[in-house]
Amino acid sequence: MIMITKFTFLPGLGMISSHSNQPSQWLENLPQLLAMLASFALWIGGITGCICLIHFFFTIPMRRMERARLFLDLLEDALKRGQSVETMILSIAQSRERMVGVRFHLLAAEIEGGLNFGAALEKVPRFLPPQISAMLRAGEKLGDLKKVLPACHEILRDHPASVRSAVHYMILFVLIFSPAFITVSMLITVFVIPKFKDVAAGMGISLWPLTAFVFDLANSHILIGIELSMSLSMALIVLFYIGGPQFARIFQVNGFPITDWIAWRIPWKQKRLQRTFSAMLAVLLDGGVPETDAVRLAGDATANEICRQRAARVITGLEQGTKLDEAIRVFDSAGEFHWRLTNAAQARGGFLPALRGWHETLDAKAFQQEEASAHIITSGLVILNGLLVALIAIGMFGMLIVLLNRMVDLS
Repeated sequence: MIMITKFTFLPGLGMISSHSNQPSQWLENLPQLLAMLASFALWIGGITGCICLIHFFFTIPMRRMERARLFLDLLEDALKRGQSVETMILSIAQSRERMVGVRFHLLAAEIEGGLNFGAALEKVPRFLPPQISAMLRAGEKLGDLKKVLPACHEILRDHPASVRSAVHYMILFVLIFSPAFITVSMLITVFVIPKFKDVAAGMGISLWPLTAFVFDLANSHILIGIELSMSLSMALIVLFYIGGPQFARIFQVNGFPITDWIAWRIPWKQKRLQRTFSAMLAVLLDGGVPETDAVRLAGDATANEICRQRAARVITGLEQGTKLDEAIRVFDSAGEFHWRLTNAAQARGGFLPALRGWHETLDAKAFQQEEASAHIITSGLVILNGLLVALIAIGMFGMLIVLLNRMVDLS
């Protein structure tokens, strides 16, 4: 029997085409076929791995918040059933449930070692966001965790899809577009521009002023330095976003809380800190806690040193005889917090329901400012990169035009 075999492979992977009536020749090509299939598999695996890695980094903040929401739901359900928090945690840990995360089991191990819930939270600081941990510890001191759960749920309100997409686009720019531009710029600077300059010098050609300017910039590595500095700045922002509050604590200095100071100066973060302080203060006042203790615990619940300092100023004012709604002005220079708290004190139903509208307003403004900032930053970087690419392209094409004109003149 005569066997006719034909192999065809995609360009880039190579091409083998054989017409043979000898089975042994087909077997001779088998190692080459397997090697190309292995190369193709590695190529596909590398692309898939990069996509999975990007997805993993994209979803870290969302998974962190989702685990916190899950724990609050479990905590609320246990309190409704009259079960203690420690018993609930130990029972779930014994079931080997993976959905709750590794740090949940670390928390259970601390409780099993004899610590109560609040002390165990301090031993596992990365289990929950710092603000949620501080609120739960304040609720434990208050003697009723149920009272702080509404404020905790307000803190964990999910970001709108538009805010997430803007932030994800910024991460995508840092991980893909910026490194690609830096790599291409370095290749052009090292390999292409020196050749063009040698050709121009050999032919006695005078470069366009713009082309000479671009070549001088490339030789001084100013363009690459600008792009690299922007990329590093954006990468640091992305690290803060992915790493969360605990990562920011690494840069905290006891003498000067730089990360807390920066957080207070960022408009949307300041509004969220105000919302956290206001929600916790309302919960504590509704629970009958004295004003000075309520302000101190609310300041601790923000997990921000600047807020703690302002809470201390509020307490000083209260001790001097100032009313709470007047002393609270240090948290809001516009005076809206003062106005809201004054009306809440006169409303029926408690402070938290009366202030919920203001909390929602703070959330909406914070989301709007965060989304606008993310879009402005990413759009500005794209435009700036486009200008840099256009500058390089004009310089390169200007060189080519000069060479073509010189060749025409010589002909």
